Amino acid sequence: MQGMALPPQPWPTGQCEQLEPLVRRVLAPNASPFTYTGTQTYLIGTDEALAVLDPGPDLPEHLEAIEACIGDAKVVAIACTHTHRDHSPAARPLAEKTGAPIIGCAALALE
Repeated sequence: MQGMALPPQPWPTGQCEQLEPLVRRVLAPNASPFTYTGTQTYLIGTDEALAVLDPGPDLPEHLEAIEACIGDAKVVAIACTHTHRDHSPAARPLAEKTGAPIIGCAALALE
């Protein structure tokens, strides 16, 4: 990773992108040599049952973007593929806001 350049132009962080009929993505504003353009958070499902995959870093602007992308949908699960600082810290505040359980890896605890 050493010497890897960041992208030359800003990527669309904080936007709800519809990738497929049941898949949306929100890019976190945490570009780095480890995340490249930023952590990609996926929202999978319908308004009746939506899962959030890898909620990303606990940044207020990223959480607001995820919540805006969720809209009125019912979040039934928050899934973390792993506990790196760029993938899971937003799981806990998102779970508190939506009431959805965290599944997969637990949210990263830095206390």
